[in-house]
Amino acid sequence: MSTQKSSSNDLIAGIDVGGTFTDLLLLDPRPGGGVRIVKTPTTLDNQAFGVLNALDETGVDLAALGAIVHGTTTTTNAVLERQLATTGMITTRGFRDVIEVGRRTRPQPYGMYGAFEPLIPRNLRLEVCERMDAKGNVILPLKVDDVRAAARELLHAGCESVVVHFLHAYANPDHERQAVAVLREVWPNAYITAGHELLSEYREYERGVTAAVNASVRPILHRYLERLQSELKGRGFQRDFLVMNGNGGMVSAPLVDRESAKTVMSGPASGVMAAAYTAKQGGFDNLITYDMGGTSTDVALVLDAVPAVSNELELEYAMPIHVPMVDVRSIGSGGGSIAYIDDAGLLKVGPRSAGATPGPICYGRGGTEPTITDANLVLGRLNPNGLLSTSDAPSLDHISDILVRQIGLPLGLDAETAASAIIRIANDRMAGAIRLVSLAKGHDPRDFTLFAFGGAGPLHAVALARELGIPRVLVPARPGITNALGCVVADVRHDFVRTVNQPLDHVDMSTVHAAFEAQIAEGSRLIDDETIDIDSITVLHGADMQFIGQTHLISVSLPSGTPTRDEIQSIFESAYFERFQVDLPEIRASLVNLKTSVIGVRPNIRLSMLIEPGDRGETLEEAKISIRRVWFDGGWHDTVVYARDKLPADAAFDGPAIIEQMDTTIVVEPGNRVETDSDNNLLIHVAGTA
Repeated sequence: MSTQKSSSNDLIAGIDVGGTFTDLLLLDPRPGGGVRIVKTPTTLDNQAFGVLNALDETGVDLAALGAIVHGTTTTTNAVLERQLATTGMITTRGFRDVIEVGRRTRPQPYGMYGAFEPLIPRNLRLEVCERMDAKGNVILPLKVDDVRAAARELLHAGCESVVVHFLHAYANPDHERQAVAVLREVWPNAYITAGHELLSEYREYERGVTAAVNASVRPILHRYLERLQSELKGRGFQRDFLVMNGNGGMVSAPLVDRESAKTVMSGPASGVMAAAYTAKQGGFDNLITYDMGGTSTDVALVLDAVPAVSNELELEYAMPIHVPMVDVRSIGSGGGSIAYIDDAGLLKVGPRSAGATPGPICYGRGGTEPTITDANLVLGRLNPNGLLSTSDAPSLDHISDILVRQIGLPLGLDAETAASAIIRIANDRMAGAIRLVSLAKGHDPRDFTLFAFGGAGPLHAVALARELGIPRVLVPARPGITNALGCVVADVRHDFVRTVNQPLDHVDMSTVHAAFEAQIAEGSRLIDDETIDIDSITVLHGADMQFIGQTHLISVSLPSGTPTRDEIQSIFESAYFERFQVDLPEIRASLVNLKTSVIGVRPNIRLSMLIEPGDRGETLEEAKISIRRVWFDGGWHDTVVYARDKLPADAAFDGPAIIEQMDTTIVVEPGNRVETDSDNNLLIHVAGTA
């Protein structure tokens, strides 16, 4: 592994691979330096080609790059599409069905439909003789001959990767370590996952599924990163490139391979980190982030400038991945989401998407089904000449005809009202996702600012804010490449979890403090091994807790240093009251997990450089492009169209307006007020929400 560290003065490339486009932000942090933005179609068959195409378009000598930071959907897509490596599991005798039995929940709360298929089929889950109790005491020693026999059977069955998942290994991992040592003697590759190394906490089902996810995607991610790294080195880039993790931090490619499950949701996480970074510099602490791309919409909550991180996210039904990830909720509603009439005669939008190929009809790449993007075009919100389309893109009349034929006629609507109905249904679905991260968790959306980004987010943000009573919409300087910006500004981060699972009154506090110290030491060592420059190290402590006798956990933040027993009890009681508005003074707390995040803080970046100051105009008139008819609230309005890059630094104006830039279009409804700030963000005050 390369040990050469990048400097804070080196060129940095942040690359985010989305479902439709691959975005690249090339940043020169030196005084007088600037940015270069590239947006290329995602190459779905092999994402590496899209990454290389984006780098080629910058024209930069890769040898001059100090760092390449990459947010990838490789592992997320592999799990969702079940395009996984053949994986086997070696587990405690009598417990091979744990990851299939699960919690006995249902795919649908109401109804007897839906299905679940475990990542590792039953015939590839083999049992061996061993047993620990919940305190880590050995009941049955491990029979290493059983491990060898199981390994040979799995290899004969065609397994490429293997999981070792023993009961209560979080309390004593000795048997898992012995089994791994045996496997290394007979397994032909390095794709061996020990459950305790990835997740050292109780709950065998969640720990087992997380380990199974890791093992199933590890060969896929390894081949992808190895191929990309080889291509980059062949073009002159000699350093290790970095990969975004789902926790919003980055890690070098050689280190990320072992814990591949942590890269799930890395793309959405990078966008949330960029939103928190941007808003903090602008003085906005509480955000709802809203990222609408070509395939999906991702929403998250940022409190006091810190994104919410959860260890209990479920990628899909019965797929809990219990590693720290930014708490992002995703729905299949993006610019490419297809509108259709279902068997009941109802209009539906998504989750099926036109993706990058063929894409929306208006892109001229063979799309034949109307999408949200096509509906926005028909309503005048998009400039047909500003789309990333081919020279054979169909006319607006042709798109309107398809919209009427497939959507309008069955519902008795003309082109405009059909397009408006598509937008309304899509907005309703996205508003529901926002409610999940705010109202469902006890937060009033009216106390937040909606941070809108993604290629399509600013098109819909004001309508969503009006629907939810959110008073302000913040649109960053480069909304369409915010995820790529997140790769550039993200810190280096390592998270650790250790199970205690005892009543707080019985916990030895010296053990708690020693655990925190050990986690800090390990995180600092890993950061020191990274190949990127940092300014300082920040440590965050937390705990998963519950009242004795309860099942569900609440995560709380703990003060640095050596928190006392009474401090921890008080912090938990306050968090419980804030969540449920209930005091339970007669019940004591249980300390389940200790958590530590060790963060290597990177140098600050001037966000004002995202729009070159020399390009700005002196007056609004200089920024005006045209006047276009745009559909608002059931009718057409003559609407001023502005060029975002030409807006003066102190611009302030009222809607209706359309603001266009290379990577997105911003819709400002009638009655809204728009202002700019020193970082080139747009702040839209939403009418009727005060």
